[in-house]
Amino acid sequence: MRNLPKCYGIIPTRYASSRFNGKPLAEILGKPMFWHVHNRASQCPLLEKVVLATDDERIFKAAEALDIPVLMTGAEHTCGTERVLEAARLLEIPEGSVIVNIQGDEPTLEPDMLTELVMPFQSDAIQVTTLAHAITAEQAQGPDQVKVVMALDDSAIYFSRSAIPYARDGKNGNYYGHMGIYAFR
Repeated sequence: MRNLPKCYGIIPTRYASSRFNGKPLAEILGKPMFWHVHNRASQCPLLEKVVLATDDERIFKAAEALDIPVLMTGAEHTCGTERVLEAARLLEIPEGSVIVNIQGDEPTLEPDMLTELVMPFQSDAIQVTTLAHAITAEQAQGPDQVKVVMALDDSAIYFSRSAIPYARDGKNGNYYGHMGIYAFR
């Protein structure tokens, strides 16, 4: 690809969850969820490497048993992005590379989505990308779906769990759901 920096995928995973403890180890067709995420992400031809980053010994051992590249990170992280940063430092990823933060609970991830996510980095001006997709007004009402408002150039302006934009005068606008996948330099 023209001027595309090296891209690395990192899948932050943790055992503790307020809604579903042990989710990364949940079996889907005989394999843990993280295996499916790693397998799908590894199919993106633009990623140099895809690794799991966890603070949990159970996840670490399960990944090693399945030959999934895995790093042990600290337990103090308050979000996946902090875990991704630590993993990038442990991997000594070169300055200017692109880091893709791949959600560990997306076993049906489409590899083409990762390609779409990193292609804008052909421009040196791009520092961060994320994905969104059109959703219905009904889907926009649910707090589990993060919504995004975008500018005319498709750059994100605002994220919310509330329905945005607000349906003024009873007229619904165009709603977009955030995919929860990020890439950054």
